[in-house]
Parts: sequence; structure tokens; C-alpha cells
Amino acid sequence: MENFKNIHTTLENGVLLATINRPESLNALNTLTIQEIGQMIQYVYDTPEVKGVIITGSGEKAFVAGADIKEIAELNEVNARKFSEAGQDIFAMIEDCEKPVIAAVNGFALGGGCELAMSCHFRLASANAKFGLPEVSLGVIPGYGGTQRMTQLVGKGKAMELIMTGDMISAEEAKSLGLVNHVSETKEELLELANKIMSNILDKAPLAIGMAVHAINALYTEQNGYQTEANNFSNCCTTEDFKEGTQAFIEKRKAVFTGH
Repeated sequence: MENFKNIHTTLENGVLLATINRPESLNALNTLTIQEIGQMIQYVYDTPEVKGVIITGSGEKAFVAGADIKEIAELNEVNARKFSEAGQDIFAMIEDCEKPVIAAVNGFALGGGCELAMSCHFRLASANAKFGLPEVSLGVIPGYGGTQRMTQLVGKGKAMELIMTGDMISAEEAKSLGLVNHVSETKEELLELANKIMSNILDKAPLAIGMAVHAINALYTEQNGYQTEANNFSNCCTTEDFKEGTQAFIEKRKAVFTGH
């Protein structure tokens, strides 16, 4: 894939590790970084060799500590709308990706960083992780989907509190709220867990995984998520992987899925 300035990528065993790499600014999201995230996720969509993605931040201090405040300070009404919608579109690509996308959150995940993590299919955190949407302290609100995804993940009341106060929460509190699935002591253990879970997912039928993502997301984006679930369940039953999975179960052997 193309060389990025602010994202470091490695591909191993079908898993793309994408590391936001601006340690001098605690990996803050400037315009270029957002654009590169969009290019990275488009590469995932387009590249069969990539089976799944783990997104993390460089260093021990931060996943992504927020957006670039200097850029935000220059926004006016017209370009602020474009700024928000551009980030929303890229984060929607992550959320809708038919390949698994896991956020491995080390250190601070604030503002746009928290929004990036929430756009992933689920989140794992190191013990030193901190989550928050402090935008009201700047006189604005989350603009990359944070008001919507935080509410979906933790419920209306807690989302109201977190967004209205701008307070940070710990990894353990994030786990208790359902914002985070698992907490690891160190970054090394965090990445080991992310890879272990990813391996477990990639052992399953890839078309079914993608359809499950679509069906789950439909609860929040479509009027009838149950119908989407039924449609995608039906579509799964037309695949070679469905035949292989059911036959392997009957024959008491390990299924070999091909993505067809």
C-alpha cells in the first residue's frame, strides 16, 4: 500500500496493523491524518489480502489525544460543516467495513480519538487508557459521530453526562459502561489480545462476518434492522461457506472457509 506520513502500517497473516504515528502531538488527528485514515480503510476494502484491521496509536501515552485544535480554531460555519461531514464519512467507512476492525486503545482516546475508537467494531484498552469527549470545553460538540455512537454504546443518560461535562473516564469504567470489551495491563498484552481475538474472528466465514456487521449496524441506521438481518441470513445460506460450515459441523471436523 502507499506510504503514509502519519500512519504506519504492517500486514501480517492477513491482519493490517494501522498505527496512528504523530507522537509529537500525542497522535492528534489533523486533516492529513484523517485523509490517510480514509485512504487506509479504502485499501482494506479493495485488497483481498487484508482480512482484518487493528487500529492503535504510537507510543505509550496516547491512542489519539484528539483533533488538531489549531485547525479547529480556524473553522467557520461553512467549512466546519465540511470538516464534520468529511470525518463522519470516513468513520462510517470503518463502521460499515465488512472485515473486522478492532481498536486497540493505549493511553488517551479523547475527542476525535474517542470517536475513531467508537467507529471500530469494538474496542480493547490498556489499563492506562482514558476516554472522553471534551469538545464542549472548546465551545463545540463532537463532530465525527461522537454524539451518536457514544449514545448507542453507553445509553442516553451516560452519554449526556460524558458529553456535557467533557469528563474523562478510565479504562475500567469504560469497560463497565460497555464502551470497552476488555482491558489489558500493558500495550504489549493489549496487542496480543487484539491479535488473538482477530484470529478467532478470521477463523469464521468471512462473508457471514460482513453480513453480521451490516445487520448489527442496521439497528441504528435503518428502520427495520430485523428485516436486514433476515435478508442477510438468507444471503448467507446461498454461499459455499455456509455449505462448508454446516457440513463440517455434521462431519465433526474443522471448517475451511474460502470467502465464497
